[in-house]
Amino acid sequence: MYVVQPGVTHLKNVTFEDQKIPFMHKTCFIYCPSAEGSLLQEYRQCLKQIEETCNSGYTPVKLNFFVDVPDFTSFISARSDIYESMTGSFGLRCPAFNVTCHPPEKPWKVAVEGSFIFSGTAKVTGKMFGGIPYVLLENGSFRELWAAGVSSYSYPDDTGKAAEHAFELMVALLHNEKMTLNNLVRQWNYIGNILEVRNGFQNYQVFNEVRCEYYGRHRKLAGFPAATGVGMRHGGVILDFCAMDSSDGKLKIKAVCNPNQVNAYEYGQHVLKGSVTEGETKKHPPQFERALLISGMTGSLLFISGTASIIGQETIGVGDVAEQTVVTIENINKLKDNDRISELLGVTDLIPGKVSLLRVYIKIREDFETVKLICEDLFPGIPAIYIEADICRDDLLMEMEAEYIF
Repeated sequence: MYVVQPGVTHLKNVTFEDQKIPFMHKTCFIYCPSAEGSLLQEYRQCLKQIEETCNSGYTPVKLNFFVDVPDFTSFISARSDIYESMTGSFGLRCPAFNVTCHPPEKPWKVAVEGSFIFSGTAKVTGKMFGGIPYVLLENGSFRELWAAGVSSYSYPDDTGKAAEHAFELMVALLHNEKMTLNNLVRQWNYIGNILEVRNGFQNYQVFNEVRCEYYGRHRKLAGFPAATGVGMRHGGVILDFCAMDSSDGKLKIKAVCNPNQVNAYEYGQHVLKGSVTEGETKKHPPQFERALLISGMTGSLLFISGTASIIGQETIGVGDVAEQTVVTIENINKLKDNDRISELLGVTDLIPGKVSLLRVYIKIREDFETVKLICEDLFPGIPAIYIEADICRDDLLMEMEAEYIF
C-alpha cells in the first residue's frame, strides 16, 4: 500500500549547524489515503498521517492538497471544508497550505505533498493574512516566508481579474513582513483553463500580461524567480510562493540557464498565443528563470522551475509522452549539472546534488503509467507526486519541477 514516501532522512538530536545543511532545509513527504472513500474521508486519512509525521519530530511548513472535484462549486466547498479542518487542527501552528483542482493518481480523490522542517532547526511562526495562512522561518539573519493558496477565489471566468487580485494579495502579504516582490525566489501559478481562448485572448497569455505588469511595478531586481505555471481544471488564479531575505547580506541568488533552451522571458512572439493587449505593441513572454541557485550559510539550494520538452523554444516529441518525459529530464539534468553549479558557486570540490522532491504534471490520465515508470527508473527512491494538469502549450503532454540540495 502506497501511503507515505519519506524524503531526506534527518539525524535526531543534532543541531542545525552540526548537520551542515542549507538554510532551513525541508524534508518532503507524499501522502495518499489508506482506503478509498469520499473526498473528505480520504482527506482525513491523509491528515492523520500528517499528524503522525508531526509527532515524529517534524514541523509542517507547506502542504499542497491535490483534489479531484467535478466543478468550481464543488472545489470551493471542498476547500472550505479542508480550510476549516486545517485551521482547527493546527491552530497557531497552521502551515501554509493550498487546495487545487489537480486529480491525483487513481483511485484517489486526494493526495498531499508536504514540506517539513526538522523541529528545532529554526524558529517557525505560523501567521494569517486576509484568511491566507503562511509560515515565517527564521535562523540567524535568514528569513524564509512560505505562503500558499493566495487567491480571492473569485472571477472563475475572468483570468485577468483573478490574477490581479492574487498579485495584490501577494504584494500586501509580503509588505506585511517588510518584504517586496524583490524577495521572491520561487512562485507557483495555477491558472484555471490555462489554454482556453476567450475573445481572442488565451488565459495563460492574459496571466503573463498581469505578471509582467506587477513585476514591472513592484520588482526592481534584474532577473526573475523560479516558477511553475500550469492549468487547473476549473477557473481562477491561485498563487503559492517562497520569499527570502537576510539582514547580513550573505544570501546569494543566481539564475541558472539551460544552454539548450531559450530563456522563457526571451521567447519570440510566434510561441505566444492569442491577441496583443490593447495599448501594447507585443505580447509579453512568461517571466521566470529556468532555475534559481540560492547559497549562503552552510550549503546551496536549487529551485528548478516547471520544465518541459522544449529545446530552443520549440516543443520536442509532439504526441509522444515518453520522448517528452526523457527530454524533460535531460533538461533538468542540464540545470543541475555539477560542473556548472560548481562554477556558479566558485568551488572546485562540490558534492553532487541530491533531489529532495519531484512534482510531475501530466496532461492525459492514460499517460500516468508511462511517465511514472520513466521517472521512477531515473529518480529511484525520490519522493514524487503525479497529478493531472494542463500544461502551458497545446502540444506539451507533461511538465516536471524539482528541488536539489548541494
